[in-house]
Amino acid sequence: MNYLNETIDSLHQKLSSKEITAEELTEQTLENINKTEEKVHAFITVNEKSVDDAKKVDASGINDRLAGIPIAIKDNIVSDGILTTAASKILSNFVPVYSATVLEKLEKAGAINIGKANMDEFAMGSSTETSHFGKTFNPWDLTKVPGGSSGGSAAAVASGEVIAALGTDTGGSIRQPAAFNGIFGIKPTYGRVSRWGVIAFASSLDQVGVLSKRVEDSAEVLSVIAGVDEHDLTSSEKEVPDYRANLNKDMSGMKIAVPKEFKDQGTNSAVQEQIDIALAAYEKMGATVEEVSIPAIKHAVEVYYILASSEASSNLQRYDGIRYGFRAENIKNISDMYVKTRSEGFGDEIKRRVMLGTFALSAGSYDAYFKKAAQVRTMFIQEMDAVLKDYDFIMGPSTTSAAFGIGAKIDDPLAMYMNDVLTIPANMAGLPAASVPAGLVDGMPVGLQIIAKPFEEQKVLNASYALQEENKFYEQIPTAMKGAN
Repeated sequence: MNYLNETIDSLHQKLSSKEITAEELTEQTLENINKTEEKVHAFITVNEKSVDDAKKVDASGINDRLAGIPIAIKDNIVSDGILTTAASKILSNFVPVYSATVLEKLEKAGAINIGKANMDEFAMGSSTETSHFGKTFNPWDLTKVPGGSSGGSAAAVASGEVIAALGTDTGGSIRQPAAFNGIFGIKPTYGRVSRWGVIAFASSLDQVGVLSKRVEDSAEVLSVIAGVDEHDLTSSEKEVPDYRANLNKDMSGMKIAVPKEFKDQGTNSAVQEQIDIALAAYEKMGATVEEVSIPAIKHAVEVYYILASSEASSNLQRYDGIRYGFRAENIKNISDMYVKTRSEGFGDEIKRRVMLGTFALSAGSYDAYFKKAAQVRTMFIQEMDAVLKDYDFIMGPSTTSAAFGIGAKIDDPLAMYMNDVLTIPANMAGLPAASVPAGLVDGMPVGLQIIAKPFEEQKVLNASYALQEENKFYEQIPTAMKGAN
């Protein structure tokens, strides 16, 4: 099964007409994963029950458009009876007894959980190099990173292992790997999709979203996983539209704001050239493109890493070696168990952020750091809301560069943190945002970021679809995958 040339529509037609069964599709997907994983390493765990799940779908009939469709799930989304690690040693033996709401919704629609995708440990990273289970490689160039933290999900889609994957986005962890892998990725409005059953990093920023080669496929999946959830009090009661059915590419009369600060953050000139070509395409479609200023953007990285690390410091307290997960050996007392378990179970990046967050929340530093950062976050919300009162979209590059080499930044945390500088603002303000392929720079993909008002996912999808149908980037096959599928 070559997913590089398929859509959910085409697969649904084959399943409905019985040209292929869900069982056969799942078996072929597993064969493809087995073959491709030697190069890409997009998965931590392949679901051994997936064929049995597919047999049940065949028995009950193809009653939903996602029925029988294999989908990859990021490994910080808990799955009943399937190893869920958040790519960390401290959860390397954790098998949940329930599934996250998003996974329950997919399974109710008949989708097949084909396996758990690799990621940066606890979603903290921008390259999928901090995983306890090894690095993931970019299907366009196996010497490059796939981005992060949803790098496994993105690489699984880009390499043709699956048609779509779930990821999470705290500061750009869907959009950045989507850009690096030449696929589409969308982070919905905060509260549009339930976070229940998602292993927390920063609870006020985390959001589940979708990655796929085509916009219409993400629209299909998003319609299924979105909606209110009694388990998540931050989830919205707003009605969920049928994003796929309402998809269109009409951009006439739309107003696009391009923050000059995006260019000022060290964006590579070749990347900016591809973004300018995409913006010019929108103008030809009838949209208006104007430069604006969002001054708070220059503080994005500093504010994000104080707030996100502070929340991580609180959320990761639960990993203590007592109730579940890894426990250190040769311990003398409970304090020793805490220290040794966390020292041995957490990777360097986790320790770095927990220490930073604990410092920012401490009595002597709270006012100077956490409180100040929270105030600047309010500025983000106000400034972006002010722009979106006059414009339909905020657009710019998803990343400052194309994918960088494996090992190039892993020993320089500040350089790594700067990878999020363009994607953080949408998380700060809780806005829907997506990355859609814009072109190639030195043979590597780059993405255009599209941001809109709260709960305007449909407009983000429509604008993304318009550019997709203009440049037809989905026809491009990743270099390392040519002839492999």
